[in-house]
Amino acid sequence: MKRSMQMFAVSALAAGVAACGGGGDGSATGSTGTVSFNMTDAPAMEFTDVTVAFTGIRLKHEDGDWIEFTFDQPKTWNLLDLQGGMHEPLITDEEVPAGDYTELRLMVDTADSYVIESSQPDVEKTLAVPSGEQSGLKLKGNFVVAADTSTDFTIDFNVAKSIVNPQGKSLADYLLKPSLRLTNTLETGSITGEVDYPTINSTRSADADLANCSDGYYGSIYVYQGAGVTPTDVNVNTEDGPLMTIPVKDDNNDGMYSYTAAYLTEGDYTLSYTCQLDDNETTDDTVEFEGTQTVSVVAGEETQADSIPLTP
Repeated sequence: MKRSMQMFAVSALAAGVAACGGGGDGSATGSTGTVSFNMTDAPAMEFTDVTVAFTGIRLKHEDGDWIEFTFDQPKTWNLLDLQGGMHEPLITDEEVPAGDYTELRLMVDTADSYVIESSQPDVEKTLAVPSGEQSGLKLKGNFVVAADTSTDFTIDFNVAKSIVNPQGKSLADYLLKPSLRLTNTLETGSITGEVDYPTINSTRSADADLANCSDGYYGSIYVYQGAGVTPTDVNVNTEDGPLMTIPVKDDNNDGMYSYTAAYLTEGDYTLSYTCQLDDNETTDDTVEFEGTQTVSVVAGEETQADSIPLTP
């Protein structure tokens, strides 16, 4: 059975996401299922390191009971390493009561969490949780654990939207106010593609009417949910802005600039490329996009996007 993805954003109650599996809805008294949660990241451009120490995870059953898993040692990762389909496990095959769950919380030790800006590679900036969220980073919404079924979820920690500069008095340099997606891993697919950056860069350099590419930066793919979306920069509200931004990289140093957008649920997505650096402070009319296309994702499959620039 195929079900749709839900966005689980802080302080926003989303509609339900049902786990796939047989055996009914798992609501029978005393029934259980097993659940796994993995962490991945939709990348950010202004940081070279976003290290977060997770100390546990809490799940709230609809009957009001919390199920808590506390880690023997904090699970500390640079979230920027979890890109292009990479992930790390928070919990694996843990038995929990079956049924509907209404909230998830990620417990964080901010003393061992920090960020490093691209502009200051030798300086660790402090990272804190807002005072109202000391009990954990909250993800409100519904998800289902079916009876006698193993369900694997992935939490996409969108760093580009989750790390906030308070721009004023604060106990830390940055605040952790996460924008996250929760997906049933088996119901997701991915998009891969290539960008001819040298051609785009040379074209822009020779055309006085085009803004030049940013030095030392190969650009990013912006991914929007739905077909035919007009691309905007990240400095817009969550509903209209990009679902994720994926830096284009030459990982093999062979001149092939590529990207992978992972853990996308089945459906249509709009992709667009820019080689200009979007610093979260610009407005959408200062970022020029090209190669905009609609790509359909199929669960369990990798979809190849058209190469950019697009062929006329």
